[in-house]
Amino acid sequence: MTVPTASTGTLTGVPSLPPLLLRGALLSPLKRPRPDADFPRTRLVLPGLRVDLARLAAYERVCGFPTGADALPVTYPHVLGFPVAMRLMSGRAFPLPLLGLVHTSIGITRRAALPATGEYELTAYVEGLSPHRRGTEARVVTELRAGGRAEPVWESRSTYLARHRVDGSATPRDGEPAAAGTPAHGPAAANAGPLPVRAEWRIAGDVGRRYGAASGDRNPIHLHPLTARLFGFPRAIAHGMWTVARCLAEHGTPDAAVVRAEFRAPVLLPGTVVYGAGDGRFELRGGDGRRQHLCGEVVPYPA
Repeated sequence: MTVPTASTGTLTGVPSLPPLLLRGALLSPLKRPRPDADFPRTRLVLPGLRVDLARLAAYERVCGFPTGADALPVTYPHVLGFPVAMRLMSGRAFPLPLLGLVHTSIGITRRAALPATGEYELTAYVEGLSPHRRGTEARVVTELRAGGRAEPVWESRSTYLARHRVDGSATPRDGEPAAAGTPAHGPAAANAGPLPVRAEWRIAGDVGRRYGAASGDRNPIHLHPLTARLFGFPRAIAHGMWTVARCLAEHGTPDAAVVRAEFRAPVLLPGTVVYGAGDGRFELRGGDGRRQHLCGEVVPYPA
């Protein structure tokens, strides 16, 4: 099979998320996901990107980062790039249905601190599809460049899982999740045992709405119990990227760092979680310490 040549599309502004989410929802019933499906090869580039400092401050407050810092929080470029990535993931050429798509992991490489007042070029593209024990995963890459440099100063790889029936012949490759949100080889394997508890957090029921207002990601499963029930959740759930950001705000991250995180189970709102950390690893567990919601690690760059 001939692999299509990648093309580049240049955006003149940040895409609006609501129409993209609507488009993705309407197209979802038409998608038939499979690991060998074709996927969009276009790299979307957004030049001249600057940060809205008021929105950044709102994000810092809801996630627990210090406000008014000179540098962006390590997770904030994901917020900047999400509408661009969603432009790809909501289109007809993206083979996975947006409805029900699960964010299973994220890996971030930050090579230097990112000034909040800087100007950046943002790129997003779909790197590929992989077979998963419960369906098909897509790898979506976001890159941030500054000063005309070829190498990204910040980049991330997110995996998104579309659950569907598999025939049993496709098995996960080494390093891929063995179950939804449960990695076979990850930053804090399940058999490693709980990390030392550093804090207990009581998460308010409005965190999803506050994070949605700050990030622009107003997915209905995070906003209200009624809208969450439409998608099978008993209550609203916290954004996965909020849980990562909240942990990293507590943990701290060097200017040059590699962050890896795996999303294992949703956090129902309101709720109580315990934050654990040690030896560069971090995690969130339920209030009783049994159920792991998130695990991750921070290591210096180069790792």
